[in-house]
Amino acid sequence: MIMTAKAPAAGTDAMDHPRRITPASFRPYGKVIGYPGKGQKGTRRNLWRIILTEHAQTGWRIAYLVVRDKRIRRLEAHPGTYESFEPVRGRSLLFVTKHKEGPVRCFLLDQPIILNKNIWHGVVTITPETEIKITENAKVACRYWPLKSPLPANA
Repeated sequence: MIMTAKAPAAGTDAMDHPRRITPASFRPYGKVIGYPGKGQKGTRRNLWRIILTEHAQTGWRIAYLVVRDKRIRRLEAHPGTYESFEPVRGRSLLFVTKHKEGPVRCFLLDQPIILNKNIWHGVVTITPETEIKITENAKVACRYWPLKSPLPANA
């Protein structure tokens, strides 16, 4: 689903029509954490794959986010860090855009992903609460973008 953050269309129903995360649909914003072609590798040996390597010596941290918001009024971006979102419990929607002028896309966050650096993003829950494991650099710079209308528009 595409929504514009400047003025979401009246009646747009992001809760019913979020996009599915696939490696292709999510590529502009980051990576899906998984093992492509797993079924073609047999079933007897363990499989291991590096998803992302950060060459800068920054250190990292693991966080646990409990999302209770049903609407968001701002998006945030982190210029210097990748950020993983790994769903643990509940169901949530992830809103992303590469640029403030561009469309905001809505994805059902039903599998672990890595956001690229400087991607504008926000998360809302579609269950009473959602729990998400986050991994990012030890020090994170945050930029905030207040939205003219909250997302999703129908919540």
